[in-house]
Amino acid sequence: MEAFTRITGTVAPLNRGDVDTDQIIPKQYLKTIHRTGLKEGLFADWRVRPDGSLDPDFFSNQPRYQNAPILLTRENFGCGSSREHAPWALLDYGIRCILAPSFADIFYNNCFQNGILPVVLTVQEIQTIFDRVMSQNIYQVTVDLVQQTVLLPEGERYAFVIDPFRKDCMIKGLDGIGLTLQHEAAISAYELRRAQEAPWLFQDQRA
Repeated sequence: MEAFTRITGTVAPLNRGDVDTDQIIPKQYLKTIHRTGLKEGLFADWRVRPDGSLDPDFFSNQPRYQNAPILLTRENFGCGSSREHAPWALLDYGIRCILAPSFADIFYNNCFQNGILPVVLTVQEIQTIFDRVMSQNIYQVTVDLVQQTVLLPEGERYAFVIDPFRKDCMIKGLDGIGLTLQHEAAISAYELRRAQEAPWLFQDQRA
């Protein structure tokens, strides 16, 4: 997993609340178990009109928001099913940080496991950023995980709270597998010792 410490980038606005995971990545795109290629399905039902044409008002269809690493949205983002394809699709598009007043719990947890930083700000702070984004062609902010702040170009600095363990994992780029591999030597030593203590457990049962 790619580490996250500090990022400065364009903010892409998604001015909708209660965005569920089926809207983030519709069910027809869930056939793959790979994490790449999913950006084509990201917000597909909103990005593409029923006649197959692209909706020019949707953020991902606007050139100014291409490659934007920060998504700005409303309350309860990521509600609905627990599909991990949702953060996969966002990450494949290039989103590394999401700013919102609140997140659905499972989606929030999945973000940390995939290198996306979900930042909870107050409703007023989110509204201020929306106002700035909508009034300018390109609006960039800096998200500093080490300092736990979102710095606006006008000088405002918004603090956010994050669990210390999750913060440490993000800074070091450790997901669940990475955390386990930190103990690889101890695990290998245990398996070797266990094989000597109970060799019958390690015999080929197909024989």
